[in-house]
Amino acid sequence: MKILLFITLLIFVISSCQKENIVDSGTTTAVEKTELNLTYGTDPAQKMDIYLPSGRTSSSTKVIILIHGGAWTQQDKTDFTPYVDTLKLRLPGFAIFNINYRLATGAINFFPTQENDVKTAIGFIFSRTDEYRISQKFVLLGASAGAHLSMLQAYKYTNPVIIKAVVDFFGPADITDMYNNPASILAPPAAIAAVVGATPASNPALYQQSSPINFVTTQSPPTIILQGGADVLVSPSQSVALHTKLQTMGVVNQYVFYPTENHGWVGADLTDSFDKIQAFLTANVN
Repeated sequence: MKILLFITLLIFVISSCQKENIVDSGTTTAVEKTELNLTYGTDPAQKMDIYLPSGRTSSSTKVIILIHGGAWTQQDKTDFTPYVDTLKLRLPGFAIFNINYRLATGAINFFPTQENDVKTAIGFIFSRTDEYRISQKFVLLGASAGAHLSMLQAYKYTNPVIIKAVVDFFGPADITDMYNNPASILAPPAAIAAVVGATPASNPALYQQSSPINFVTTQSPPTIILQGGADVLVSPSQSVALHTKLQTMGVVNQYVFYPTENHGWVGADLTDSFDKIQAFLTANVN
């Protein structure tokens, strides 16, 4: 009887090890996984939420990274949380990462702190592509300040990964022009200087380096631009200038203009925006 029990136990252990090896080799179907407030850096603000789909693989699962707005000084990743389910439905099979970054408040975290945080977060995700079973097909989606940071990363850097597409919701493309030609009294030059930590006159190089439009080349990723005509914070001229630069460089792009919308919208126009984003990414991220 003892011998029989020993043999049974041995078979169970061997069987368990075999199952574990199969999981480690990545041949089993990956289950859906959500992890909130995952730390990607040493600062408490450097956190992200991750939503990994079931059935994902390192060869086929595309990645979309969400970057919130808030004038680089406020708000956080919870701004995009209500849209995660919408993105899951419209972009099935995408892995979604919703990131925070350090805010420029209280005379700290001036530019390029936010740019550096986005780069760090993307490096963190890239370094775990095998662990998460996701591909290197990264898409960036941002609103306002988050769109600025998305474009800056996508146009300025090819390391650690080449971004495959950008979704730009009314993002500032030229920080110098935004300072010199504010959209309204609600976006005064002083507000720009407060997050850059300088004026264009005192530090022109920092403004140049912080403006995505300056890094558009023929190799820049496909970009969809969504802009409201009544925007009081980011002038439509910012999006028009970006669209023109992308066109000049022969970069695949789409400019979607909503004449009566302000700095963000809901309802039918937002549904239309998601329709166009879905179609654009389906066509351009393969």
